[in-house]
Amino acid sequence: MARVLLFGPLRDVAGWREREITEAASIAALKAILAEEDERLGEALSAPGIQVALDQAIVRGDRPLGPATEVAFLPPMSGG
Repeated sequence: MARVLLFGPLRDVAGWREREITEAASIAALKAILAEEDERLGEALSAPGIQVALDQAIVRGDRPLGPATEVAFLPPMSGG
């Protein structure tokens, strides 16, 4: 089971901030499940600059998900 967290505009698109997904074995599988449930969220998660953190560490590419992994999708940072 993965604990999924969305931040910033991703949270606004999805309409939720946190939920648990039981059937995802990898980041790619998790994105596919979320995209199938919500096309707009799927597009937002595929946008350039979206970062993924597993258990609070930024990762790149696909990774397997453990039974209690926290997955955070982070929008690009902006400053000013």
